[in-house]
Amino acid sequence: MTNEPPIRNAGNPSRSDRPLTVLQVLPALVTGGVERGTVDMAAALSVAGHRALVASSGGHMVQEVERSGGEHITLPLRSKNPYVMWRNIGQLERLITAEGVDIVHARSRAPAWSAWFASRRTGCPFVTTVHGPYNGQNAAKRAYNNVMFRGDRVIATSEFIRQYLRDTAPDLPDARIRMIPRGVDMAQFDVAAITPGRMIQLSEAWSLPTGAPVILVPGRLVRWKGQRVMIEALSLLKDPDAVVVFAGGDVGHEAYKLELRRMAQQLGVESRVYFVGTCRDMPAAYALASVVASTSVEPEAFGRVAVESQAMGRPTVVTGIGGAMETVIPDETGWWVEPDNAADLARAVEIAIAMDQPQRDALAARAVAHIKANFTKTLMGQRTIAVYNEFAATDAPS
Repeated sequence: MTNEPPIRNAGNPSRSDRPLTVLQVLPALVTGGVERGTVDMAAALSVAGHRALVASSGGHMVQEVERSGGEHITLPLRSKNPYVMWRNIGQLERLITAEGVDIVHARSRAPAWSAWFASRRTGCPFVTTVHGPYNGQNAAKRAYNNVMFRGDRVIATSEFIRQYLRDTAPDLPDARIRMIPRGVDMAQFDVAAITPGRMIQLSEAWSLPTGAPVILVPGRLVRWKGQRVMIEALSLLKDPDAVVVFAGGDVGHEAYKLELRRMAQQLGVESRVYFVGTCRDMPAAYALASVVASTSVEPEAFGRVAVESQAMGRPTVVTGIGGAMETVIPDETGWWVEPDNAADLARAVEIAIAMDQPQRDALAARAVAHIKANFTKTLMGQRTIAVYNEFAATDAPS
């Protein structure tokens, strides 16, 4: 027996006749894949005629939520302090009741705990999105992670994450799991929309040599992203003019960046390696690239870089592990390479650089069509709203 209230509105036919009010909760709106997914989902709800509420501790992406038609509520949801998390339960409970929230959607663990208790108290359906594997090295961590497996629906961002859920949370029924890949904005990542001026401006800002093949490696400078493998691969390339551009922040990882610089110097390629930091115009960066590489030595939960790159029609090389394998079609839209294998990476990059224009055009057409058919933010929004609408037709397990 349980004292939890039943999931309200489930099975009520009248519910499907009116717009939904969906509350997304996350720690903050600063930067990252979780935040981007939240903003995109707020926009999708607004376009579909629903009401999008987002609760977080704030950040510069709040403006994006509001521009998309969503409403932001500032709460201290970034905090992991148990007292603050407990207070957040009451604040979310009052918000759910006052605003007539139909669905609570949690995207991160600390706010998810507060949201889960608030949703159980109010009988509001509770949805979670698992954006990546969690560290479960001890019992305390596993207990903390558990809230993300308690959703009435649990969204996995890739088949890799769906399998992670099966392995990590065997008590979670398959019937409650939905696989919804993340999506890219096809209007933003459209090579036809990139003016030559934007490319020239970026190339000059980075001081890239004219005419050199550009190997773009987007991503934060962290060890598991495998930048050192790319530097070694560069030293193995037959083309002496090819350059590598590492586009990603290094805050907190300055020692690793210095290690990469020293490695490049030791291998004699330091003049061909560019650390450009965080890029504010990634579509133009992709447009500049001869080939884009994601060199992670640990599995990506999804791999947004590979999807954005293919949307831009660029040859794409990814390590054959994790979610990135689900987005790149080998030898059609790009290549899989063995993780932590510089020779294999160099081989694939050389194939991409050596392609003539007709070959590049054909690959670009296949890549763009592939992303349009499977990985757009429009599809992500439609698929997620379909999950929300499940509660209008059937009782959700509580």
